[in-house]
Amino acid sequence: MKKVLIITYYWPPSGGSGVQRWLKMAKYLPMFEWEPIIYTPSNPDVNAIDETLLKDIASETTVLKRKISEPYSFYKILSGKKKGERLQANFIPSGSFFQRLSMYIRANWFIPDPRCWWIKPSVKYLSKLIGNATLQVDGKLLNLKPDAIISTGPPHSMHLIAKVLHNKFKIPWIADFRDPWTNIFYFKHLPLTVKSLRRHKELEYSVIAEADRVTVVSSQMQKEFSEDTYKAFANKISIIANGYDPDDFSEDTNPQLLSAIAKAESVICNKNNGIIEKKFVLVHTGIMPESANPDMLWKVVGKAVKSDVSLREKLMIVVMGQTAGCVKKDIEDNGLSACFLDLGVVDHTTCIAWQKCADLLLLPLRKEKESKAILTGKFFEYLAAGKAILAFGPTGGDLAQALKETGSGTICNFEDEAEIETAFLKIWDSFTKGQSLPDFTAEQLEQRKRYTRKAGAEDFALLLNNICK
Repeated sequence: MKKVLIITYYWPPSGGSGVQRWLKMAKYLPMFEWEPIIYTPSNPDVNAIDETLLKDIASETTVLKRKISEPYSFYKILSGKKKGERLQANFIPSGSFFQRLSMYIRANWFIPDPRCWWIKPSVKYLSKLIGNATLQVDGKLLNLKPDAIISTGPPHSMHLIAKVLHNKFKIPWIADFRDPWTNIFYFKHLPLTVKSLRRHKELEYSVIAEADRVTVVSSQMQKEFSEDTYKAFANKISIIANGYDPDDFSEDTNPQLLSAIAKAESVICNKNNGIIEKKFVLVHTGIMPESANPDMLWKVVGKAVKSDVSLREKLMIVVMGQTAGCVKKDIEDNGLSACFLDLGVVDHTTCIAWQKCADLLLLPLRKEKESKAILTGKFFEYLAAGKAILAFGPTGGDLAQALKETGSGTICNFEDEAEIETAFLKIWDSFTKGQSLPDFTAEQLEQRKRYTRKAGAEDFALLLNNICK
């Protein structure tokens, strides 16, 4: 079995969306004759901790952890955060002088990101491992020289570690982009100097040019990496979408799921004269920042609740993860506080339980033009849950196309009140009639199998086999 060194910032017990792609790839790659060696920080600054994810790490998987030094203590002081308080994902402080200063420092002193201090120590440590035929790690004598390297970003410092090792040892390398680099939505908000912007572009170019293969998660990202500056490298860029792990959604392979579902059902089901009555449940899991607030939806639902007594009695809006204050305020301002439940940060199994118990799954992208290229991992888990999806974002983007292909839901423009009202009331009407939406065709059910994590691991194995010939 060949070995692949996977350089990733996110690894359990870190929680959140960033960890899922490579946790699951590492789980399934051995089925295709590739043994993963994980290299990751021992003390990352992450938004969530989820110990339940540790169950997906095979006992034979080699995980190498090294301490990382990050500037976040200083950064939090400047941006007004308390010690121990976690930064919101993609946090862009504004307002006070110190907040603006913190963003200037972050943008221009730490390129490509605040994990850049880990590059040189990691290269030194991994070079020592690769240079030895065998080495003792955690009391075991191991052969850790990899046949290939995969780096995954963001943070894009991971790519720069891999680039040095690739050039130094001539090891084949895949650079995996879960999100864009200079085309990501918040990049344009950074107060970059001309010199810093040029440096970002140079580093991004060097990764695309020098990697043997580049993988992205959506067709729009592939298009962006194949145009203009990167046109010469179009043939090395492949799409390997995110996906879902069927094991997460099965009570046989995820024993914790049954109790998590029971707990959710105890909240959303009432027994009335011996008859179990279920709430009409709207669910959002993960991060919902201010820029992704579906404010028109809250207005539409607020109006509907006022005119429909049954909806008012049955509606429940449930969010979990990081939810912006403006979302909660809009829910309150539209008279929906009584039916709103914020669970905060929860483990992955709890998220899945609520997805499976939902009647409508909310999927708002950010109100940014770059959202056309976003096909979030959340979509695939929603797809696996088999419940109707109401999305918000560009109607010509990758998410819109995926929704259409799979028949899993509708995407609306954030400001189109009539469209949002039609979509919402359609799901509510089906609920009142005891019907289940979406009603997947046999072809669409088959289509869903393309998006399993196992299928993604097989695609990566094929790329690895190709570059290691």
